[in-house]
This record gives sequence, structure tokens and C-alpha cells, in this order.
Amino acid sequence: MLPQFNSDYLSGSYRGRFAPSPSGALHFGSLIAALASYLDAKVNQGQWLVRMEDIDTPRVVAGAADDILRTLEAYGLHWDGEVVYQSQRHDLYQDVLAQLSKADLTYPCSCTRKALKQRGGTYDNHCRTRQLTTEGNALRLIQTQPVYAFTDLLQGEVKLNAAQAEEDYIVKRRDGLFAYQLVVVVDDIDQQITRVVRGADLLEPTARQIGLFRQLSGAAPDYAHVSLAVAQPGFKLSKQNHAPAIDNTRPQPALCAALGFLGLPVPAELQQDSVAQILRWAQQHFSLQALPRHREIQVSLHQDGHYDFTGLTA
Repeated sequence: MLPQFNSDYLSGSYRGRFAPSPSGALHFGSLIAALASYLDAKVNQGQWLVRMEDIDTPRVVAGAADDILRTLEAYGLHWDGEVVYQSQRHDLYQDVLAQLSKADLTYPCSCTRKALKQRGGTYDNHCRTRQLTTEGNALRLIQTQPVYAFTDLLQGEVKLNAAQAEEDYIVKRRDGLFAYQLVVVVDDIDQQITRVVRGADLLEPTARQIGLFRQLSGAAPDYAHVSLAVAQPGFKLSKQNHAPAIDNTRPQPALCAALGFLGLPVPAELQQDSVAQILRWAQQHFSLQALPRHREIQVSLHQDGHYDFTGLTA
């Protein structure tokens, strides 16, 4: 019997979320994901939650979480309820992990990235029967619910090969930190998220997450993966590659550019209006099904702050 999750929310109501990692300031790619999920929640009369994915503490930048929240407010993206911080939910994650281990669904693994690379790059469940100790080793989940294909609301049918679908994956790292794949599903179950709108870079991991929902007897949300903003094909805008932070003091240009990226070009006469007025117009015209369905869209940022969207890739 797994831990009891939060049951305070109304059953059947739309609940979306934006879950940034506070490893730096919000950039244009982050704004696109936040805006798409926010608008989809609002046009469905739903709630839009914000969750700080600060579980990977070595990557957390001091002050970044507060800066992200100030940026969302500057862009008119006001969230519902309290912000959830993964770093404050260790007891919940440990409780779930303990129950999985009690059910003999986890095991220690000593395989390093170097060893995996030498064996072809995909983990082959090498340590499942080795009966290693937990000390100094990662903890993997036995995959009992492999997902070979799923349907994304934007990207259509997504297929995985058997090796990807059947891989036992890490749920607790060798450094003692909980793995993203575990905590994101536990959080979505606990917060009763019904739809996840996020970037297409997380498309393949979704299959693994759907499988974990099933293992935890939770209802998986619908998924919609929006086009990824890339500097060049395969090279996404991200904090890791030093994508510039968006401007909090004059949000209209980046907000209008992000809407244009999502297929909602803001009329010239509205582009100097308030953020609230632009968002009100966007809500009147937004449709999830009308969003671009490319995996990537190439973005160029000019010195004058103007964005170009070219080089569409499938």
C-alpha cells in the first residue's frame, strides 16, 4: 500500500503546472513553456500551479527561485495557491521510495556512466540480480509497467524501442539525491495535475513517467509538448548554454515574441499595451490544438531585442 496522496482538490477539475529549475534566471525558452501552460489552464478555467524543481541541489543558484517568481509576476503569469519546493518534500519522496523497496521493486546499482557507455549507452538491468548493498550505490526501480508508445496532444504518437521502455531507471542517485523521474511523478500525483504542457525536450522521458504513474496507481495527466526553442538544430535555449535572461523591466517585447513563437502574433496596435491587456487578448485567441507541432523551432535574437523564428525542424 503506497502512501496516501493529497485529496483536497476537486476531482475532475483542470490543474496545470509550471515547474522551473532554479539554476538560473528565466530565459526565452522557459517563457514559452510557462506561457503555453498558463494560457491552456486559463482557457480551460483551470488552476495553474508553480513548483520549484530544486531537488538537484548542486545545480541550484542562490536567489534564482525568487528571481523566477518575480519574473513570472512581471509577465503577468500569476499562479494559484502556494509555490511548492521539492527540496521541502523529502519525507514524501522517501516514504514512496520505502514502499517501493518494501515491495521489492528497487535494487542498488553500481554502474557508472562510463560503464554504460562501454555497453552501448543504455542500461541493460545489469545489477538487478547482483544483490549489492545500498551504500555508495544508486537505487534503480524495476520496470514493471513499460510504455512502448503514448499519444501526445501536440506531437501525436510517440514510440520508444524496447531497450528504452524496459530499462530499470534510477530513482535515487549515488550521492543520496532523489532522481527527477521519481519526484516529478510523486508531485504530479500529490497535486493532482491533470495536464502537463511543457517543452518537447521532455517528450521521451514522458513514457517512463507514465509507467511510474501506473506503478504508483496514480492517474497520469494528459501531456502536450510544445515546440522547443533552439539556437540551432539540436541545441536548445537553456541556462546550461547561457541563454540570456528575459527582461523584467520591459516585458512586452519578449511576451509578444513568445506569443508569436506559439503561433499567436500580437497585433502591432496591442504590442505597447499593458501585460494584462496582451494576456487578455492571448486568452481570447489561444487554442492548444493550433500550436505549432514541430519538435524544434530555431530562434535568433537580434541586438535590438527582436526575435526571428526560422529553420523549422520536424
